[in-house]
Amino acid sequence: MSQIQVEKKEQKVLYDYQKRDIDKIFSRVEEFPKNYNLLYQLPTGGGKTVIFSEIVRRYIETTRKKVVVLTHRIELCGQTSNMLTEFQVKNKIINSSVKELHDQGEYMCFVAMVETLNNRLNDDQLELHDIGMVIIDEAHYNSFRKLFRFFEKCFILGVTATPLSSNMKLPMKDNYNELIVGDTINSLIGNGFLAKPVTYTYDVGLGSLKIGMNGDYTVKSSEELYTNMIMQDKLLRAYEERSKGKKTLIFNNGINTSIYVYETFKKAGYPIRHLDNTNSRQEREDILSWFKSTNDAILTSVSILTTGFDEPTVDSIILNRATKSLTLYFQMIGRGSRILPTKSKFTIVDMGNNTARFGLWNAEVDWQSIFRSPDFYYDNLVGDEEIERNFKYVMPEEIRKEFTNSTDIEFNIEEEYAKTKRYNLRSLTVLEKSIEQHAKMCAENSEDVFDARILSRLLDMDIEFRVKRYSYCISKSTKNYRDWLEEDYKRKLRSKINQLFMDD
Repeated sequence: MSQIQVEKKEQKVLYDYQKRDIDKIFSRVEEFPKNYNLLYQLPTGGGKTVIFSEIVRRYIETTRKKVVVLTHRIELCGQTSNMLTEFQVKNKIINSSVKELHDQGEYMCFVAMVETLNNRLNDDQLELHDIGMVIIDEAHYNSFRKLFRFFEKCFILGVTATPLSSNMKLPMKDNYNELIVGDTINSLIGNGFLAKPVTYTYDVGLGSLKIGMNGDYTVKSSEELYTNMIMQDKLLRAYEERSKGKKTLIFNNGINTSIYVYETFKKAGYPIRHLDNTNSRQEREDILSWFKSTNDAILTSVSILTTGFDEPTVDSIILNRATKSLTLYFQMIGRGSRILPTKSKFTIVDMGNNTARFGLWNAEVDWQSIFRSPDFYYDNLVGDEEIERNFKYVMPEEIRKEFTNSTDIEFNIEEEYAKTKRYNLRSLTVLEKSIEQHAKMCAENSEDVFDARILSRLLDMDIEFRVKRYSYCISKSTKNYRDWLEEDYKRKLRSKINQLFMDD
């Protein structure tokens, strides 16, 4: 290594908030040198790898004991090893090709994949000597728990952007004695370390989604919703309204959805590629290289790019999925938060009501409460039905143009329902009045009954919205009942249109 390289590495600068947190962590190391598990939270982009690399350097220097750094992805192993080298920590990666460690005396730090190290230790193929500290990157993943028994006399430091376990049945408070919370996202934005988000939300009915064993929406039910043509058109329109021309990452829940997105955007003439975990390493490298070098590139994928992927030029994040995972929500959006001299903000397009569920990405979060009482946090998440009760249908501009002769296109279901209660009318009077208004709109903007009936098909989303509001009013909101009401509404609307033209 040349002297110039050494000098360059010595110039690694730690920011004030990073120094402050390192000092806090070291105060615990000094107080509890053995058998203490500490968790540290810092937002994506705050420099967690920089912080724990400096901790490794300082720990080795002050204690002369060795450190193991654990990751869950092979890409993170390489990135971590490189950062440790920048901090002049000589380290060795324990990957699948490493069967024995005859040269472990030459290293003070080891970087290992959790599964690889677990296999080696269980098979008695490796015996690590003089380990004083274990650092766990992305500590919210539960795969690390299996290794704790091998390091019972060590100081364990877990680092994560979201101190919430990936398995709600295995809370992090059961494995960590304490949580230290770093700077907030807003503070990092205000001090110029992260880009400012500009968030746009599109209401999506999630009534058809099912919850799986892991507590999140199933891939199967998500694919059924997000591959239908209405959702594909909605996604394309959202992209054209908010992200067109920007380097964009689209996250989906399911490979088929991502492929559908690829075909939809390709057909519309946009530069797009699809990436999933079935792509070979070479294909992945080619796709990411293309994405990096193409200014208006669109990359559609499943959750493969949530960790271990860093492309600061990403200008727009589209969440083309719903998730119940706060961690995944932060990880996906975090891919767009890197700052550049030419980039001070980035766009978030939410197509899964995630913002309504979790709050804005840069909103204040009480991580200490979540760490102490994760069940309370989960129990108090806003439910999908409650989110949808606050939806308001806004007629898209291209549909509104088809009804230019109509001045009145709004209809307040709740207000009309209140009248039925006040004047002791049948509740169905509400839908009958709504049908009359829709029929009038179709007749006003058509030359004959055939045109009017074709025009009525453009009202499907408005009808769905009105029927849903009505079902909330009468406290009868099962999907089967709403489906029946919608079909009955459309049948009566066609009859009413016929009647209007016969009267004329």
